[in-house]
Amino acid sequence: MDKNKSLSKKTARIRGWIQAAATLLTNIHIPNLFKGKIYQGKAKTVCVPGLNCYSCPAATGACPIGAFQAVVGSSKFKFSYYITGFFILLGVILGRFICGFLCPFGWFQDLLHKIPGKKFSTARLKPLRYLKYIILIVFVILLPMLVTNSIGMGDPFFCKYICPQGVLEGAIPLSLGNAAIRSALGKLFSFKCLILITVVVLSILFYRPFCKWICPLGAIYSLFNKVSLMSIKVESSKCVGCGKCSKACKMDVDVCKTPNHPECIRCGACMKACPKDAIHYQFMGKPCSQKGHKQSSKTNM
Repeated sequence: MDKNKSLSKKTARIRGWIQAAATLLTNIHIPNLFKGKIYQGKAKTVCVPGLNCYSCPAATGACPIGAFQAVVGSSKFKFSYYITGFFILLGVILGRFICGFLCPFGWFQDLLHKIPGKKFSTARLKPLRYLKYIILIVFVILLPMLVTNSIGMGDPFFCKYICPQGVLEGAIPLSLGNAAIRSALGKLFSFKCLILITVVVLSILFYRPFCKWICPLGAIYSLFNKVSLMSIKVESSKCVGCGKCSKACKMDVDVCKTPNHPECIRCGACMKACPKDAIHYQFMGKPCSQKGHKQSSKTNM
């Protein structure tokens, strides 16, 4: 087996550990969970790659969607070069690899789906994937920009009314550790808890429903999937057309035809399923272990 194929498979196999490490680094201030206080140091001005609530007591940095809404909803709204550049930079380099490996809420859904029980395919629900783009345009961009108060400030509509991560990481831990916050909880908290419970139940039954249908961050990264430096390569010379890769893909991607489809989260399930090692990661058009690839090619000559 070529070393680059081996590396790709190894990366896919340890994905859960990488997700755990990314979640820990994204929420490094764990003692704050027991204090009911939010870390507000200088690192909070820097966005993290995945969906992770700013209000989580343990959060290391800012959620990119929350930060973007804060800029859009400001009375002094200007084009934010930093946040927009952040999206473009990570999108061009990694695409939705971030969703598959670095997003805490993505890992949370993966863990929920491992709970034993009957599972359902989302193949027939593909039209719902466009909902996340509508949410991005309406709740993340237009409403915070257009619906403002008397001083010209807009609400972070997605964070406030939709995002279940805010309840899971923010409201619940803060209310458990802070009596004042706990006494102030109202109907909005109950509504958001209902959304969280719905996502939890759906995540047990379906694979990553929030990522597929709702997440605006995934919608942004998906726009770069076909041009990102990190990509997936299917070697046609080795592929036998067995279709095992597409059957293994829980994101409903036809791997042989469109390996870098906007819905692909680079999880590597297709690589583990391929009996011919025809699928692997590549970066800038080259196998991730180019040296190993050359050495193996010489050996096979």
